[in-house]
Amino acid sequence: MRISSRTVIDYLYIIIGSAITAFAVAVFLNPAKLAPGGVSGIATILFHLFGWDLGPVIFALTVPVFLIGLKLFGKQYGFRTLLGSVLLSAFTSAWVSLLGENGILDYSKDMSILLSALYGGVLSGVGIGMVMKSGSNTGGTDIIAQIIARYTPLSLGTALFIVDGVIIAVSAFFFGIENALYAIAVAYITTVVINKIVLSMGTSYAKTVFIISDNYREIGQFIIREMERGATLLDAKGFYSDKSRPMLMTVIPNQEIAKLTRAVHKADPRAFMVISETYHVLGEGYTPIEHIADTSDVTQQ
Repeated sequence: MRISSRTVIDYLYIIIGSAITAFAVAVFLNPAKLAPGGVSGIATILFHLFGWDLGPVIFALTVPVFLIGLKLFGKQYGFRTLLGSVLLSAFTSAWVSLLGENGILDYSKDMSILLSALYGGVLSGVGIGMVMKSGSNTGGTDIIAQIIARYTPLSLGTALFIVDGVIIAVSAFFFGIENALYAIAVAYITTVVINKIVLSMGTSYAKTVFIISDNYREIGQFIIREMERGATLLDAKGFYSDKSRPMLMTVIPNQEIAKLTRAVHKADPRAFMVISETYHVLGEGYTPIEHIADTSDVTQQ
């Protein structure tokens, strides 16, 4: 079976991105006692409380959550997501073995925690952004947040904020308020960098995409058949030309936006795309409408 160059590049993104994220955790965040959410944040707390190795703990926390996500959401949690989770665990153990548990900074100096927050946040963002660009993720609390978003009225962003907020709050209890405040800064930096990486190569819950192209049928078929997503054909008219032409609209999860962008560019390099943030999507493949309706009825009672 022939493997495309794009597939090879995607797997390189997963491998390199997982290695960079693991480096940030093992070398900067864990030694500084910074737990900015995620399974790595839980692993950091457990490491300093009980001395449990980071890599195995990350693996033990991630794989069961992945299996739950696989059962609830289907093949959206495929091999690539599992690979990202396993690689994060393996690379974290490798970096700790290579560089030691205390990282590379001297934490008797006041600036070391600040440097760890800055570099840990940036490197985490770069690593996770690269993994997301491949159409994968590193699993963990984002899956938990998706489960919460599916069975409650909360958006994915709010659910993820709550989950990671609980982890940071727990870290404040064990590591102190100052470290928790640094962890919040890490979480913010990581989010900003992830968005830059994903959007610059190509993150709210999903993206709404409008596409104007002469090859709209080919692009629409790709969205429906290859991505298994819906698409709507809209009538549009150019203001300057006064000519009518069709426009495609679709809603795509964050981790799939790069895949769609590549397909559009391949079908029509002159295509025009508008990509906007979408924070809550109701309907098939996303949060069920009937669940929101049922919740609203209960609230009104």
